[in-house]
Amino acid sequence: MPLVIGAVAPHGFPIIPDISEDADGALATRAAMLTMGERFKEAELDAIFITGPHGIRANGAVSLADVGRAAGTLHWQGKSIEMNFPVDLDLTDAIYKQATANGVPVVGVGYGGSNRNASVLPADWGIMTPLWFAGHDTNVVGGGYVLAGLLGGVPEEPTGPPAIIANPSQQIPRQMNVEFGKAVAEVAQQSDKRIGFIASCDWAHRHDPDGPNGFHEDAPKMDAEVSEAIKRNDILSLIDLDEQYIRNAAIDGLWQLLILGGAQQVVPMDVDFLSYEAPSYYGMIVATYSPS
Repeated sequence: MPLVIGAVAPHGFPIIPDISEDADGALATRAAMLTMGERFKEAELDAIFITGPHGIRANGAVSLADVGRAAGTLHWQGKSIEMNFPVDLDLTDAIYKQATANGVPVVGVGYGGSNRNASVLPADWGIMTPLWFAGHDTNVVGGGYVLAGLLGGVPEEPTGPPAIIANPSQQIPRQMNVEFGKAVAEVAQQSDKRIGFIASCDWAHRHDPDGPNGFHEDAPKMDAEVSEAIKRNDILSLIDLDEQYIRNAAIDGLWQLLILGGAQQVVPMDVDFLSYEAPSYYGMIVATYSPS
């Protein structure tokens, strides 16, 4: 069946209620993410495809997590959450095959053991934050990973749907990320599973002169342009953004958004733009998508 739900979601992890009361000022974003999470849970998904900019990346290729599980821990001001969840390897393999057939450079990436079913990928904040809201919101004591990827505290029952984890590449033509998104949607159409899609994106990281990247006037301009493109449901209009403009604003979301745009070429979807704010040095957008 086609993708049943999609989202553009931020990954500034203080928005997770379990580790911050005030969301580091991003309370509107938290409220929007809770709405997104309710919609994902109501969709009764069998799997979630998620693509983010952090974690294990492969130069010159889109990477797919070729592991049985992913696990990680997030810390914020003395509080922590842990997450441990399965990876859907059947869908991962199908996406790899379809993307390769579409001419996309793609590699499978592992971590730890050579047996993929016993390997565990370190889950980063770009993956964990959206998944917490999309059903993986139960802490797993001891569920993190240890050096070689060994597990402790695997949950008896998954707390949310299995995931398929991908990282785009900034080193290949942007159209290739679009083609990868098409492959994801084509696999979903051929599957009997109910599959959701999350593009994990933060936007300009130069809103605050006292922030780690300083201030640049292109930061608010970029976030406004991206917000308008999402509201118009025309995200592929951003494919030709100028490289210097991107560097000036310091965005990390374009490539994941292009993957979503590719999926929309196969499965047209309507958008509901829920929020935008930049309470600290980086911008965050929340939007959900449903098949037209």
